[in-house]
Amino acid sequence: VQLQASGGGLVEPGGSLRLSCAASGRIFRIKNMAWYRQAPGTQRELVATITRPGSTDYVDSVKGRFTISRDNAKNTVYLQMNSLKPEDTAVYYCKVRAITYGSALLEDDYWGQGTQVTVSS
Repeated sequence: VQLQASGGGLVEPGGSLRLSCAASGRIFRIKNMAWYRQAPGTQRELVATITRPGSTDYVDSVKGRFTISRDNAKNTVYLQMNSLKPEDTAVYYCKVRAITYGSALLEDDYWGQGTQVTVSS
């Protein structure tokens, strides 16, 4: 499974960005999808998750500002980020739990390459 993330960039405080992450490959079904972030010198942090039916969860620091969504037909997950703050600056990674098909069905986690989000004036 290959994950292609996009949408990062430089934005002023209070601005918005929308991240996308598209999965491709021998995908039978994608289960949970998630966004993580990692700022320099810190551990990777879980930001938001979404189940296949659409249930969501967020880390407290982004609740009310970020929205995770998905398009199951496109195997894509999104992260709409509003009211961005300098402390949101980080590399953002998508992760999916996917079942792939080959000689057998296999379930595993897959990571995207990361996209930089910088919030600064």
